[in-house]
Amino acid sequence: MLQEFFTHMKLPPLKIANFTAKVPLIQGGMSIRVSTSALAAPVASCGGIGVIGGSGIPTDELKADILKAKANTDGIVAVNIMYAMKNFYNLVMASIEVGVDMIITGAGFSRDIFKIGRDHNTPIVMIVSSPGIAKLAEKLGAAAIIVEACEAGGHLGTDRPLREIFPPIRDVITKVPLIAAGGITNGYEMAEMMDKYGADGIQIASRFVLSEECDVADSFKQTFLNAKKEDIVLTSSPVGMPGRAINTPFIQAMARGEDVSTKRCDYKCLRKCDHHYCINERLMMARNGNVQEGLVFSGANTYKMKEILPVAEIFRQFVTQAESVYKEGRGFTPAS
Repeated sequence: MLQEFFTHMKLPPLKIANFTAKVPLIQGGMSIRVSTSALAAPVASCGGIGVIGGSGIPTDELKADILKAKANTDGIVAVNIMYAMKNFYNLVMASIEVGVDMIITGAGFSRDIFKIGRDHNTPIVMIVSSPGIAKLAEKLGAAAIIVEACEAGGHLGTDRPLREIFPPIRDVITKVPLIAAGGITNGYEMAEMMDKYGADGIQIASRFVLSEECDVADSFKQTFLNAKKEDIVLTSSPVGMPGRAINTPFIQAMARGEDVSTKRCDYKCLRKCDHHYCINERLMMARNGNVQEGLVFSGANTYKMKEILPVAEIFRQFVTQAESVYKEGRGFTPAS
């Protein structure tokens, strides 16, 4: 269905190291078990970059899911692993061992990851929110950089909006692709970020929760569908960063100052954890359908999305909308 768009597309492909995505779109890697192979494989098959959320799950499970995704698509499969995870390097090496195409990382900064990437010929894509960190990542060998702003769901590295933080980062990044992320909900905004702001592509996550292929519980998707603008709030996280989520009863109880802490930790997943609740446990509750007691991370503009669609239809809409207004961006041009 998308081949007709590939043939006549005005949108440039997204080239990261030796990989080329026909559609310049990365699907955000949502943990825990929100972005699995069930979502990443069809995204990759549609010409984007499919991403498995690799944080907070056992290494054997991650390896199996990467292999499953790779078996179901000839497209690009990446994994997103937060540096904040205690077993970050084990997850990285497990992903490389089974042939993941690239690794996306954020929520902290690792210098060592770039050497690992070079040693194993695996591109490293860094998520940043400031020019200084972006420039350092480029210098150390990042294959691409994702600029993630306050409109994003989940953990946030800034309180500033995308259209404010992107230009100064675009000004200093000249050697690798720069991708815009945070609050993008349609192809018109995709074209805006590429035309006006010089993005080489976009990353979107929340839109893909509302896909048929995303294998979270139906009540999780209904929470997205029912969310109004005022229902999407900032909250605290044991990771030590603010997070954007839907205002479920769990979030409301925490805001009232009620004790929502876990009496014991079965996961011990974070390098540093303030233990005011178990994020792994609360994310899994929501993912499996208990949205009353669970944590439902969400982008700021989720309230704008009102239907569940197949991944292929999401791509068709983004490509069609973007193509209708796209002129020509001013982003990175890879060497031929």
